[in-house]
Amino acid sequence: MPSLSPRRRLAILATVCLAVFAINLDTTIVNVALPDLARQLGATTRDLQWIVDGYNLAFAALVLTAGSIGDRFGRRPVLLAGLAGFAITSGIGALCTGAGALIVVRFVMGAFAALIFPTTLSIITNAYPDRGERAKAIGVWGAVTGLGVAIGPVTGGLLLAHFWWGSVFLALVPVAIGAAALAYLLVPESRDPAQARIDVPGLITSSAAIGLLVYTIIEAPNRGWTAPWSLAGFAATAVITAAFVAIERRRDNPMLDVSLFRTPAFSAASSAVTVAFFALFGFIFLITQYFQFIRGYGALSTGVRILPVATTIAVGSVLGARLAGRVGTRVLVVTGLLLFGSAFAWIAVSPTYMSYSVIVAQMILMGTGLGLTTAPATESILSVLPPAKAGVGSAVNDATRETGGTLGVAIIGSVFTSIYAHHLSGSTIAALPQNVAGAARESVGAAMTAAAHAGPQLRPELIADINASFMSGLHVACLVAAGVCGLGALAALMLPGRRPAQAHQPAPTTPAATPEPALA
Repeated sequence: MPSLSPRRRLAILATVCLAVFAINLDTTIVNVALPDLARQLGATTRDLQWIVDGYNLAFAALVLTAGSIGDRFGRRPVLLAGLAGFAITSGIGALCTGAGALIVVRFVMGAFAALIFPTTLSIITNAYPDRGERAKAIGVWGAVTGLGVAIGPVTGGLLLAHFWWGSVFLALVPVAIGAAALAYLLVPESRDPAQARIDVPGLITSSAAIGLLVYTIIEAPNRGWTAPWSLAGFAATAVITAAFVAIERRRDNPMLDVSLFRTPAFSAASSAVTVAFFALFGFIFLITQYFQFIRGYGALSTGVRILPVATTIAVGSVLGARLAGRVGTRVLVVTGLLLFGSAFAWIAVSPTYMSYSVIVAQMILMGTGLGLTTAPATESILSVLPPAKAGVGSAVNDATRETGGTLGVAIIGSVFTSIYAHHLSGSTIAALPQNVAGAARESVGAAMTAAAHAGPQLRPELIADINASFMSGLHVACLVAAGVCGLGALAALMLPGRRPAQAHQPAPTTPAATPEPALA
């Protein structure tokens, strides 16, 4: 990429951050709408998992290939295609009339999002060749992620307070179109000079492995975690994963250079990002339902109440980027994951109707931990590769985020569903008609609807049992998240400590871009 003026680099950074904002706005808007989807579309907890994870799964499965596509065909046209497709499918999602159709659209939305995310980080990497400046830019990029988390629930709540649930998808259209217009005007072209071929075998095996794993986990509460089909799914996932690694090791131009994971800075940072988003996505999936179903808050009120965790993610990301050069990536990431895990452990021992001030403290601890983890870990991932391979590097970072988030919703959601359904089975729910009781075990929304229509003598006891079942599932799910964060902190000990700001700054010997005329 040609030398760019500071003002031009800032404009490019603002543009790609707007694109990232659209992606993260989608995640949080949809989560705050989950109770409405359960009520208005009759979606079960499993349906809600797929509405969230259909998007995340397609994203995670395709993002590595999308990074290679951007490297080969150019980051700007791929970014434009992704934003255009994202805008169109968001509009279609608003028109869906059933949970099944919405799940399909969410898969397609995730495919277009996969084209967007890796190009944003690769564009930043090429626009900011100096490592110190690049770290600050990535900190801003991470802060915008937090901003999307912050504004999404509030925006979704405002929309749901005045319009139907489809408005949360329709609101994404102008954001994506605006980002596309700015990208067309401001972002110069860049690509990988090697122009590697698309790795079709790698794409098929990686997508199959991630897809089968998530499908098996989401279906496990209904089939049974040790049922033959569940065990077969886990075994097949392991076999396909091994096949993917074997294929990638033999290819001259692999979709993912698995040898990179021999580098501690790369493998530990990738694990940290995966763990962080595993916990975050699982938390958001459950907390929106807790606020609306158990505490009885509206969508807007729920969105406002999630602001503390979102705001501290943004603050923590900027702080983490600034401190990385002073105290080292290892200290920040380990500290961040321990803070994150501590917040989940705290939630796991909290009562049903705890004070909101206590919830705020838990969310601040959680958001700070996530911010301190992700920005330094992301910079560590990108520092391993030269700018020409920025698309692959950023795609790995995005794949770890989305894989972690996908598994977070799948595993934490499925653990919650298993405990909730088991606890509810032995309660007053048995006094309801069999079909109503069955629906109540599959969906908290259906259970609350059943309680609302129950007789005055049964209703209080039924609501108490539903609340107790929900909190049992929430507590166990949070313990799982806390344990995963603890394991992630142990793995993060392999990260490098404090190092000079210019250490490992890439110095490519070939041009990293096909330039276009610079804008004034």
